[in-house]
Amino acid sequence: MNIILDFLDFRHVALELSMAFAPLVLFFAYMQHRYLRLPGSYVMRLVKGVGLSFIGLAFFLQGVTQGFLPAGTEIGRIIGAAPWRWILVPLGFVFGFAATAAEPAVRVLAIEMEKASSGAVGQKPLLLTLSLGVGVFVALGMVKLLAGVSILWFVVPGYVLALIMTRFSTPSFIAAAFDAGGVATGPMTVTFVMAIVLGVAGAMEGRDPVADGFGLIALVALAPILSVMTLGILYARKRSES
Repeated sequence: MNIILDFLDFRHVALELSMAFAPLVLFFAYMQHRYLRLPGSYVMRLVKGVGLSFIGLAFFLQGVTQGFLPAGTEIGRIIGAAPWRWILVPLGFVFGFAATAAEPAVRVLAIEMEKASSGAVGQKPLLLTLSLGVGVFVALGMVKLLAGVSILWFVVPGYVLALIMTRFSTPSFIAAAFDAGGVATGPMTVTFVMAIVLGVAGAMEGRDPVADGFGLIALVALAPILSVMTLGILYARKRSES
């Protein structure tokens, strides 16, 4: 019975993905017919890539609903009910660091940044900077949850600091930093880390899962902005010294 339900859920996920993929595929087919006229071998590689992306996303989203979300919520519920819930702070750093390092979109950003800068900004420094920044801010999010502090005490000063840092960072790093804010809030971070936070908020007395559980992703989106612009300031200072 469970296998049948999982199959029906998978069909639902595949249908939603088809609706998302269809406009992109139709637009490319139209452009290919009217303007691009790319070679057939190149088009076949694109078709294979789209097919593999579709299959991978379908299995990934099914795995998220069947695995990541329930597991994260249950882990958070157990930790939230335990007397040693302070361990959420170092665990938050580890989860944030690992999820960002494993995020495919973050790696794509690092690769494109290295290409655009002609190798001046390496993939590894950028990836490490993003992972450390997200790890620190996820840990801050756990502190916020445990202490019951409003998210505004973190978000408002953070964005004010980000605006101030734009004065000292380079334009290329500023643009990449704000893009990185959206890139880092990908499926790995959102599905697992947020599920843990919601589980903890639901298990703790006096905590509202909606008011206290949500808001972590806002901190995750802020972390890459500050960390990448910090990296830009360091690169600018190094360039001026040399």
